Amino acid sequence: MKNRGDMVWLIMPLRADLLPSGSNELKRMVLALEAENAQLRVYADLLRQMIFGAKSEKLTTLDPAQTVLDRGDLSEVPAAANDDVAEDDDRPRRRRQPASRNMGALPKHLPRCEEVIEPQSTTCSCCGLQLHSIGEDVSEALDIVPALLRVLRTIRPRYACRACEANVVQATARPRVMDGGMATTALVAHVVASRFAWHLPLYRQAQIFSGYGVEIDRGTLGGWVGRAAWWLKPLYERLLAFIRSQPRVFCDETPLPRLDPGRKRTKVCQLWAQAVDDRPWQGPAPPAVGYVFAESRGTGEIETQLSAFGGILQVDGYAAYKSLAKRRRKSNAAPLQLAFCLAHARRKFVEVVKTTGSSEALAVVAAIAEIYRIEERIRGMSAAERLSARKADSAAVMAALKARLETLIDEVSAKSSLGKAVIYALAH
Repeated sequence: MKNRGDMVWLIMPLRADLLPSGSNELKRMVLALEAENAQLRVYADLLRQMIFGAKSEKLTTLDPAQTVLDRGDLSEVPAAANDDVAEDDDRPRRRRQPASRNMGALPKHLPRCEEVIEPQSTTCSCCGLQLHSIGEDVSEALDIVPALLRVLRTIRPRYACRACEANVVQATARPRVMDGGMATTALVAHVVASRFAWHLPLYRQAQIFSGYGVEIDRGTLGGWVGRAAWWLKPLYERLLAFIRSQPRVFCDETPLPRLDPGRKRTKVCQLWAQAVDDRPWQGPAPPAVGYVFAESRGTGEIETQLSAFGGILQVDGYAAYKSLAKRRRKSNAAPLQLAFCLAHARRKFVEVVKTTGSSEALAVVAAIAEIYRIEERIRGMSAAERLSARKADSAAVMAALKARLETLIDEVSAKSSLGKAVIYALAH
């Protein structure tokens, strides 16, 4: 049952005795149903795009002549057997491009292992004299040595004096990630990098070790990862402290499911990313990014994370950031200024173009693309130069874009996907 204003009606099924009798109410119902159906069609198209479509937000402009499937030579005539094609067929055929190969361009930093292949005999078959070298052919091929598991035996001899037999000398054992453990620091680093950099689960790593004849329980690997995290925690805390000490920070969050055995299903948690990058304007801070795992994405969580930060926070339109900035204004804490991300606004118009093909949304995307082209041109310049270029070039584009959005909001339904994208852009 839906409630729209003062009218209550059923969507499915529609019964004659429940339909309003007045024509105005019927018109309102039809228009409401049409708007809702349009929104549902957008959701269906968006879901289909998410499942089957390309994940990139880049839009490709298609030439009308290229909208059909390009089948090469088969696009001219129906497919036929080889003996059905006349030998004097002089139809233009597109030449196949040669495959791109990397021959002769192997990296110079890789070690070279040379193998010289000598002929079976270097004696002349005619006169019996010894042959001499007149040149050689050299070819290179990329090779690999599979991972080699080995046992590192550490031997520490003890020395004593034969005369007094009181002074015993022995070298100190080298420290390890885990004292008394069976794994070297290099092995633990390999397991951690494989897990988090190459996304190789621990159970699969255990299977790989088993293939080498070494049985290591997955729980043992998990203990190694936890120990490595303990060692890296001070560095992690210093990294976050450095990021939050900068005057500008980018912040975003993404859902991250974690195992929750008691509930017999995963629990959706959050992974917050906080980053700084001054390279586009030759700033002093080196690029850095830190990730914070949290059970929720509420205002209290982000307030705890950024309690010591004061400056410009670049974010999307999530309400928790706005609540945080509002609380800062009412307190004596470090001031916080929100800078909303243009990429998030663009993303909504890209989705509208993909699902509805709206020319208005495509025009907005094109205007934002012009802003991006200006930013690409001034990337690497100083802050003063970038500000001057933005005032001279970007300001007019943004002003025209805002005027177009303010006109468009009166022309489209606020409940449509395009209307929601426009409202989001104007509100931020």
